[in-house]
Order: sequence, then C-alpha cells, then structure tokens
Amino acid sequence: DDVRHLKRLLSLHGRDLLLKLQADLPEKFLLVNWKINKTVTLVRFDPSGKPTVIHNVTGRVQSGENKFSVILKNVQEVDSGLYSAVAGTLEGDKLLTEYKVTVQVSPVELIVDRVDSSSSESCDLHVTCRTHNAHISSTFRCVDRVCIQGGRERPEVTTSGASLQVYLLHNVIICNHSNQVHWTQDFNTTEHFYPLPVWVIAVCTAALTLILIVVLSVWLCIDRRSRTCKSK
Repeated sequence: DDVRHLKRLLSLHGRDLLLKLQADLPEKFLLVNWKINKTVTLVRFDPSGKPTVIHNVTGRVQSGENKFSVILKNVQEVDSGLYSAVAGTLEGDKLLTEYKVTVQVSPVELIVDRVDSSSSESCDLHVTCRTHNAHISSTFRCVDRVCIQGGRERPEVTTSGASLQVYLLHNVIICNHSNQVHWTQDFNTTEHFYPLPVWVIAVCTAALTLILIVVLSVWLCIDRRSRTCKSK
C-alpha cells in the first residue's frame, strides 16, 4: 500500500519553504517526482539523488541540501496547493509524502477615510483596517483630545482563518492582523487629526498676512528704486 502522510504547512508570503521527503524509498525505484496538485512535475530525482528541474515557476524552484528535497523560493499566494513526492517503480507509482501548503499574505494597512469636525473641540474619525482580502471599519469620537471607539471593537475572522481588529489604545488607533504563522499591525495617533483651536488659526492667519505685507512692501520699494535709477 502507498505510504500516505498528508502534512499541512503554513508559510508567510515571501519566505522560502522546504519540502522534505518524509518516507523511506522503495527498493529498486527508478525516479522520484515532486508534483504540484498531482499533475505538474516540478523536480525529478534519479536514484542517486541528482535533481532535474522540470517545471520552474519563475526561477523559484530548486533542490534542497537534503537528498530528494525541494525548496520553494520566495513563495507567493499562487504557490498554495498540494505538493507530493512520488516514486516511480517497475510496479507503478508510489506516493511517499504529501504537503498541503497554504501561503498567507500578512501586510495590513490603516487608512483614515474621513474626518468630520463640528467644532474646534470635537471630531469624528472614520477609519478602515484592511489586508489584501479583508477589511474592517470603525469610527472614533474625539472630544477635547479624548477619543472613544464607536463600534467594531471585536475582531473579525476572515475566510482564511486570520483575525483582523481595529481598536484604540492611549489615543493610538491600532490595526492588527494575525494568522497562524505571523502577526503585523499598523497604527496612527489621533492627535494628527484634531481640529486646530480657533486662536491657532487666527494667529497663523495674522502671521501669513503680515509676511505678505512685508514681502509686498519690499518688492514695491525695490521696484521704485529701480525706476528712479533708470530715469536718472
């Protein structure tokens, strides 16, 4: 009977993944094929362990240091699938090892969609926490530089089994994404979005006006002197 050892492997996007032979080779075998989804042969080994790459996915498939092992370089989400090592014998093919590979993409991004300000003391922050295949939104109410979350405090579980959550910690909005192999987060402080007090706006406006008056006066003075020199 075939030796069937189905193993599940989780890998993070961009990592290298080693597929090792997890079974004894049958006597007088002719070759060992590593296949994906039971159809495409990636690497073929002769009985001495010498590899021949049959189907190389953009240069990212190579043999490993261990005999009859394969390395998937810089794995992408499209590399997810069923990988199997099959020994060819005179009696037929014999399944040696199977891996169910799942490549998970982890980057997460926090986006401030909109800032609604009703006065200089309060505002509403509408944010979205997203990954490549999921997103979650929430609203934060800020009054006198103190913010509270209006909803979506509980994490949302994506179809791939990952968890996506957006929450507030010490006036810092945190977007957290975690799965079986990795976790990552993005964040932003609420202070960046507080409306400016009225007195700050007034001072800035007055300062800009004064600067414009000074620049205009200097330019008029230079222009007047230039015309006087030309007339003389």
